[in-house]
Amino acid sequence: MTTRILIADDQADIRSGFRLILDSQPDMTVVGEAADGETALALAAELSPDVVLADIRMPGLDGLEVTRRLAPTTRVVVVTTFDMDDYVHTALRHGACGFLLKRSGPALLIEGVRAAMAGDTLISPQITVRLLRGLTGVTRQAPPSASAPNPLTERELEIARLVAGGLTNADIGARLFISAGTVKTHVANIQAKLGTSNRVGIAAWAWANGHASA
Repeated sequence: MTTRILIADDQADIRSGFRLILDSQPDMTVVGEAADGETALALAAELSPDVVLADIRMPGLDGLEVTRRLAPTTRVVVVTTFDMDDYVHTALRHGACGFLLKRSGPALLIEGVRAAMAGDTLISPQITVRLLRGLTGVTRQAPPSASAPNPLTERELEIARLVAGGLTNADIGARLFISAGTVKTHVANIQAKLGTSNRVGIAAWAWANGHASA
């Protein structure tokens, strides 16, 4: 089944770049482009895309308002240059299925679309780390004792630490000399063991249990 995507961004080169990345995937196709929020809403009503990629700062209606009007009927992933915490919280409160930074690269863009289709929420690792540091602060627990139960294998714990450090699957694979696909499998196993649905949950567990670097 092909995922139909609408790109909303006021920069033509960004739209073209995203289209090239997404159209290269066998299960994705870009069905429309919009340079402003009003056009994005009109095209969403006309084309009924599965996922809308929305920039925040656009002429007229911004991406946050587009998200508020479309979600949850349409899955919206915010993709922006600006990683301000207020934007992140507002986007997620309005029902965004993800918050990605444009500099995160093509692999995370593709992963974000797939996560949205799976009912998951993907946030750029850099933002996740910052938010978790702010939330845990001085309440972060000390490293658990050797007798404390740990559901993860040594390799899974190593990967969980790297996820908490903000690394993508490709980054982790390069660090550990394994393929990104192998990392993806480990991440899925970690999520199942921890009972979390996304990377944010893995990172939160690592931080809360003293497995992440400050």
